[in-house]
Amino acid sequence: MFNATKQWVTNMTGIGQGTISPEAFETFWRECGSVHADSPTSFHKEALTKFQKQDRRDIHSLTDDSTYDPATKVRFVCTSDTHNQTDRYNFQVPDGDVLIHGGDFTQSGAAKQVEHFADWLDTLPHPIKIVIAGNHELSFDPMTTSDPNIRERLIGRLQKSCTYLEDSSAVVCGIKIFGSPWQPWFGNWGYNLQRGEECAAKWKEIPDDTDILITHGPPIGHGDRVRNGIRAGCVDLLQEIQLRVKPQYHIFGHIHEDAGVTTDGQTTFINASMCTLRYKPEQYPIVFEMDKISDETFLVSAPAKWNLSDPRNK
Repeated sequence: MFNATKQWVTNMTGIGQGTISPEAFETFWRECGSVHADSPTSFHKEALTKFQKQDRRDIHSLTDDSTYDPATKVRFVCTSDTHNQTDRYNFQVPDGDVLIHGGDFTQSGAAKQVEHFADWLDTLPHPIKIVIAGNHELSFDPMTTSDPNIRERLIGRLQKSCTYLEDSSAVVCGIKIFGSPWQPWFGNWGYNLQRGEECAAKWKEIPDDTDILITHGPPIGHGDRVRNGIRAGCVDLLQEIQLRVKPQYHIFGHIHEDAGVTTDGQTTFINASMCTLRYKPEQYPIVFEMDKISDETFLVSAPAKWNLSDPRNK
């Protein structure tokens, strides 16, 4: 099925040892396509692991205290999947310029849990905090909330403590950040999309010039392996990342047991889940730095316009 040339295989297996050419990614997707978009584990086994590396990176290599200069650098602190457990951590969240949270800050989206999370955010020293929702924020998704009015009220509370992104962008020192709460269907939770057409339509909304992408769910092959070996990541998301968006960093959570950092040679992927598979808050935030691009900073909380951006209504 996959009739790649020997030269292509040589190029693709070099991923992770350095940068990889855009042509190599284009060849991979042209040959392999997304024929297994609805079967990510098969796609991973039959194509991705043969022609692309998903190299693990040492989380400590992403930042360097000896060279950090706040005049020229922006330090990002990545968290996700705290699940209303923020008062149970036995370590301090690292300092930084920007705190990012990749969703699932509650267990069920209950008002008290949202308030608890917002209060925790208020205790943190980071001058900028950027948050997206996840599948556990049932009260945020219009299709899973029992009270249509609670969504606006809870998002309004959250906005007092952070910049909330939902299929929308922010800019920090010229660095463009896009946040989206979706994932392929994963149990009876919020922000579920059917694999294939629905997921593909959603990921096409990611702006081309995104430097940091935040989604709740992972792409195929990066931080997406559940405990029984099944791959929960999205094939269409990886295709958009590798062929079009090409962000420097992609932050997500969702799959607690595969937290950590990987790379495909083009993008650094960070599964920043802080809770373990058993929902114990034991996994440390992941920190990275980027050069400032400009003085431009644009922080406006922007919930999605649901009549335009929910592919489930199409």
